[in-house]
Amino acid sequence: MADTPRPFVAALIQMRSTRDPLANRDAAVALAREAAAAGAIYVQTPEMTSLVERSKTALFEKIGPEATDPTIAALREVAREKGITVHIGSVALKAGDKVANRAIVIAPDGEVVATYDKIHLFDVDLPSGVSWRESSTYTGGEDAVVAHTPTGPLGVTICYDLRFPYLYRALAEWGVGMLTAPSCFTKETGEAHWHVLQRARAIENGAFMLSAAQGGKHEDGRETYGHSIIVDPWGRVLAEGGTEPGLVMAEIDPALIADARQRIPSLKHTRPVRVTLASSREEQRERRRA
Repeated sequence: MADTPRPFVAALIQMRSTRDPLANRDAAVALAREAAAAGAIYVQTPEMTSLVERSKTALFEKIGPEATDPTIAALREVAREKGITVHIGSVALKAGDKVANRAIVIAPDGEVVATYDKIHLFDVDLPSGVSWRESSTYTGGEDAVVAHTPTGPLGVTICYDLRFPYLYRALAEWGVGMLTAPSCFTKETGEAHWHVLQRARAIENGAFMLSAAQGGKHEDGRETYGHSIIVDPWGRVLAEGGTEPGLVMAEIDPALIADARQRIPSLKHTRPVRVTLASSREEQRERRRA
């Protein structure tokens, strides 16, 4: 069995991305450098790091393929220069006539070691009158992804994925102890559910949850919740942001993963479940007589 990685410092970059991809790139790069200078060797940015744009037409005009994306190129250089893992929560990339919401994990040598396209798309009509139809613009991914990093295997997910426990369970059963959900949560849903979902995914799986977030009122009119958060495998919040851009940092001790899973070994107790329709009272009485 491989040795447990040593404790390390993780940093989440909280942003308020605009409609200007180059300005967003520069903001992410500056904060990634600041995080590395403060001792972080794993740095994560939020969902839609490169661009928050409600207009599908404007979005298509400002994005391109992965190979030429300026944010990916710049953060690859930061990773190589600083010798750190950079996890881009997601960028918008062209995928045929739709857009891929894609996470990029970059190794300390600057090479891309994993990509993940958001599986679950957010189509909803909120009571406030706000409506979202991600499926009209974005194409969903199909596969769960584990990235191999110097600090251990990393489970890569994005935002709305957070509401689907089976995804995180599958990653945990594979052996992942660091789960992620960089996000662009709306203010309304974040106030109601952000903390409980983050802590639940950590507790259920005996894993760290590390989730950078967008926060505040954006140029395109949306308002996001912020509160980038790091939760340990026992469900304790180690660090949390507010709504302003900046860094959220904490020391991650991987030994806590095995400790939590030993104390509550639910991963070993998972059983297949078959759902059946309860029989009528008369049928139950007949069975008892037999």
